[in-house]
Amino acid sequence: MDKVWYTDITYIPMEKGHEYLAAIMYWKSRAVLSWELSNTMDSGFCVRALCNAMALTGRKLKIFSTDQGSQFTGQDWIDELKKNDILISMDGKGRWMDNVFIERLWRSLKYEKIRLYSYNDMRELRGHIRDWMQFYNNQRIHQHLDYTTLWSNYDPPLNHKAAKAA
Repeated sequence: MDKVWYTDITYIPMEKGHEYLAAIMYWKSRAVLSWELSNTMDSGFCVRALCNAMALTGRKLKIFSTDQGSQFTGQDWIDELKKNDILISMDGKGRWMDNVFIERLWRSLKYEKIRLYSYNDMRELRGHIRDWMQFYNNQRIHQHLDYTTLWSNYDPPLNHKAAKAA
């Protein structure tokens, strides 16, 4: 069983309008387990990301950490965690450092992929994010993991099919 997963949402500007991206990460290895895009800030896309992460990994976690955003304090999110017997942990108000690993993910994604292109629609954006997340999890080596990949350190490692899907 995994001990701690965490999530956050970031804003992505588009040619016309904007999108929101939520990602679910595993605390120990910092692997991105699931992510979802939405053009609204409701909790639905966050709940979908959580359910997808549990389905892809075949795991249930012990503790889920979030900030105090309305998506994570709302009834839909809380109900999903309680339904799966997951303990709830929330960052302190204004404590961006509590979620520093996912903030680093957003910085890397935006500087290495998002800001290099102008996106006309969500389908195009989704494809670029999918490619980058696959690279981030499966090909990029990380110093904090002795220069190995995130998926290779998700103990025990996920099967290759699930890792590719994320």
